[in-house]
Amino acid sequence: MAHPVENLSSIKLAWAVAWSAFWTGFPFKLIVALLLLAGQVHPWEGAGLVTLLVVSIPIDIWAVGLTARTVFLERLSMEIRGPVGVSLWWQGAVLGALVLGGAYYAVGTTVAVGQKVAAAIIALIKKFYPALPIAEQITLELLLWTIPTAIVLLVFVLLWLHLFGWRVKRVVVASGQTSSASFVERVRQWDYARVPADPTLVLVSFAGVIVTLTVVFWVLLPVTTPTPHPDYPLQQVQKASKPVKPEELINKTEATLKKAEAVLAALEKEKSRETTKGKSK
Repeated sequence: MAHPVENLSSIKLAWAVAWSAFWTGFPFKLIVALLLLAGQVHPWEGAGLVTLLVVSIPIDIWAVGLTARTVFLERLSMEIRGPVGVSLWWQGAVLGALVLGGAYYAVGTTVAVGQKVAAAIIALIKKFYPALPIAEQITLELLLWTIPTAIVLLVFVLLWLHLFGWRVKRVVVASGQTSSASFVERVRQWDYARVPADPTLVLVSFAGVIVTLTVVFWVLLPVTTPTPHPDYPLQQVQKASKPVKPEELINKTEATLKKAEAVLAALEKEKSRETTKGKSK
């Protein structure tokens, strides 16, 4: 007699586990990314990316184990024994690395070939219709090479889901036990799997973690925010000039002219004295 899990689609089962695990661990990864940004470390490059990937490993293991147990209990009425999170995580990681490596070369080749074919088709169309508008040409060219690329990428995603679902089925067959509990008891087990039996301890621990992370966030945050990035210097803001008042400008001009007249008069007097001395000699 076939195991009940064999009747399920591998792709649907893998999607249920992987998608639930992603959204279960995503908030914790987002917290780590925000702390890295507060410490002026970009989580998408260099040391920040390595730190985020390393921290994501235990988060993913916990999320996969939690969601797998609840999915099996909800959809298959089965209880899973053992470290299911570690087993499913490393198998999914290995399959993901293999599929991602193949997809990298396949998608790159599809893009290159698609762009050449699209350019040839556009050139052929221009022979019969030289007045092809630029906007329509760009749209047609994008559609000609992006649609095959999207199809190839979708095939590799479905391939990974199928392989991961196949491994999930093997884990269920190896360590799963059919639960004889009623629906209400299974719902209670499902809740206890996500929320422990001691809610007070969970609340205190949760509040302590939040306070600690908040303090760490403000400690890592720079003194002045936002911190200017060296690649994007801030523009120097010119000081606004004072408004010009016509009366003050006229008074200053008159004072300057009077000073100039006094200087000219003094020079003329000195020149006349020198002339008088020269005649007397």
